[in-house]
Amino acid sequence: MLHRSSSHLCRRARVAVLVGLAVTSAAIKADVVTDWDRIASDVLVANPTAHPFIHLAMTHVAMFDAVNAIDRGYSVYAIRPQADTAGASAQAAAAAAGYFLLSSLFPNQQGVLDSAYTASLAAIPDGAAETKGIAVGQEVAAKIIALRANDGRNSVVPYIFGSGPGVYQATPPAFGPPITPYLRFVTPFGLQRADQFRAYGPPDLTSAQYAADLNTVRELGAANSQKRTAIQTEIGRFHTEPPFGFWSRNLRTIAVERNLDTAQSARFFALVHVALADSLIGCWDSKYYYNFWRPVTAIPAADTDGNSATEADATWLPLATTPPHPEYPAAHGCGAGAVVEALNGFFGTNKVRMTFTSTVAGTVPHVFNSTKELSDEIMAARVYGGMHFPTSARHGVELGRKVGKWTVKHYFQPVRRKN
Repeated sequence: MLHRSSSHLCRRARVAVLVGLAVTSAAIKADVVTDWDRIASDVLVANPTAHPFIHLAMTHVAMFDAVNAIDRGYSVYAIRPQADTAGASAQAAAAAAGYFLLSSLFPNQQGVLDSAYTASLAAIPDGAAETKGIAVGQEVAAKIIALRANDGRNSVVPYIFGSGPGVYQATPPAFGPPITPYLRFVTPFGLQRADQFRAYGPPDLTSAQYAADLNTVRELGAANSQKRTAIQTEIGRFHTEPPFGFWSRNLRTIAVERNLDTAQSARFFALVHVALADSLIGCWDSKYYYNFWRPVTAIPAADTDGNSATEADATWLPLATTPPHPEYPAAHGCGAGAVVEALNGFFGTNKVRMTFTSTVAGTVPHVFNSTKELSDEIMAARVYGGMHFPTSARHGVELGRKVGKWTVKHYFQPVRRKN
């Protein structure tokens, strides 16, 4: 997994640049759901107290149930509105659902949201269809807010650091407390409980697997690694963009390139973001259950792990800054596994060709010819970046894939229409 051919990656990088330029110049028009995904993403980034993945999933299930109440092509997620849906505009319903939900949760963004909503409605003909669609969207938004009112996303959960070999410790450079420890207590959107697919657990410190993991990340993930290639370094850096922006932007690109209609787009984003949010809830359950140390603290303290096949390096530092939360399993892996299975379910194949970009300076667009290529690269990237052990990356993807498969099986499925 970690030693892919440099020549292959170089060819792929060159192709990616050309494909990326072609996509950029294509001027493909987004639909209203995709527009409101972007609007919601901008609003959430501007509110640091929000948990963006949770709030974006809320936004999309509201838009989905609003649109689906009119289109009726898929199973209902949670809300069957009482408002009259006959002849209602699905576009107006989607815009209203996104607008009223976000306005209620983030009143400090009212001006931005008002402008976006006005622009959305301006593209829809005035009349009864628009009025009915707005009523549907407003009702569904209010009911989703009520449904999630006590979901645990506003909980205050203190964290006390432990000590000793294998136990998570504060990481440089900030040495701050771990982020979002409450996330494991948030009510899932589709899972029965947060620990439904809890990861298997990290290797025992005295095992050969642990020694192999530590020695691999020590060599390939070091800031001054002599064994990591330039292409591997680019991969490691590419995937250090903050995950919310990374996933939001690239998933929008997938939707826009395929010219999904309003109903399809509502289903696409709801499916992917419910799987993604639940994978992170499940991932955080596993992280804080196992509370495992990061390579940046494990490698300097390898003389305390009881494993004769590991060696301490007091000066070791990773290529990328280590995120402040327990190591096992890898959160990027959890998210990638969920996205992969959601895409597989939506498109009916894993042969989904995608171009992903990163905002990290000095990186190029990456082209993937299958969803597996995407998850494999993300697993490798967390090791190249020095943030995770290989087992953690692999188990994270496995957890996420279980969540994604569950979501695809139980939610947002097409229904047979009655004649």
